[in-house]
Amino acid sequence: MSVKRQSDRDAAWAANPVGMPVLALGLARVRRGSIFQLVLFAAIAAVITTLVAVLIPWLPTPASREAGRIDFAYWFATVIAIGVFSVVAAVLAYSVIHFRAKPDDDSDGPPIHGHTTLEIVWTAIPAVLVTAISIVSAIVLAQNSHAGTDPLVVKVKAVQFAWQFTYPNGKSFGFLELPKDRHVKLEITSDDVIHSFWVPQFSQKQDAVPGQVNSIVITPDRLGTYPVICTELCGLGHALMRSHATVVTPNQFATFMTKGATAGPPGLAVFQQNGCASCHTFTPAGASGKIGPDLDKLKEWAAAAHRGTLTQFIHESIVDPGAYIAPGYSNVMPPNFGSEIPAKQLDQLVQYLAQGAN
Repeated sequence: MSVKRQSDRDAAWAANPVGMPVLALGLARVRRGSIFQLVLFAAIAAVITTLVAVLIPWLPTPASREAGRIDFAYWFATVIAIGVFSVVAAVLAYSVIHFRAKPDDDSDGPPIHGHTTLEIVWTAIPAVLVTAISIVSAIVLAQNSHAGTDPLVVKVKAVQFAWQFTYPNGKSFGFLELPKDRHVKLEITSDDVIHSFWVPQFSQKQDAVPGQVNSIVITPDRLGTYPVICTELCGLGHALMRSHATVVTPNQFATFMTKGATAGPPGLAVFQQNGCASCHTFTPAGASGKIGPDLDKLKEWAAAAHRGTLTQFIHESIVDPGAYIAPGYSNVMPPNFGSEIPAKQLDQLVQYLAQGAN
């Protein structure tokens, strides 16, 4: 309070001491009015931000226990953030309305001293909130890293531009099939460059690094099929490096482990497992990749290359992709398929492509 206002108040008290309680009552009413306005502004800010947070589907529907825990940590932090934002927005709005300077007033405000109690409060409360977020996050991280005593271990290998999933029985597939409500440990590596494994509905992401094995734990709890996406720029076919993860019942998974993927000719499984669909179009396999030559036109490419029979041309194109480059395309195909694909599977793939070519 300024010296002039204090002297005016003392003079009023001396002139009319009975009226001073009325003045005090008026000041109390002003304070109550200010608090009401602050609460109103905070409530409006909270409602608006809550609607934005709730009505917009920011996150996919979780399909694993780990994803559910991560979502809890996310919303826990979001609720705190909404509360802090609402208080700050309310004080800011109140200050703009009641304490804005006049257009012709360029003077400094009155000098003030710090309020020790207020400073302790606005330091202690954020410290408690940040600590709470840290504790919740640490608990979620610890729980999500626990694979239990008997997890299903699946080896995941990334290669430009495909995923390969190998199960304990030695069978490998180009897609991931998991049993519901069982801990699964994915051991992830790469055969060439850095990739990154991600299934949005599992909320777990892990880099695939050459010469290094990184692991994540997933416990699927919702049946369905979900996309497997590479989230690390890994080359020309990065955007098409996709597969799928299917969550099935335990009985269905036991059947899958016994019989495997039996639908279609053997060459189709090799085609899918090695990510050919990411780069090539091939109608029999339902592939529509645009990075590499159209495999529906293999006979046309073979005739233009003049490199032996159709099967010889296909075999050479797989093991030595730089031997003949189709007009309009660049040689971006990995050169190690000849050593990575076993001879029997390579023959199956060659025959499958030759039979399906126009």
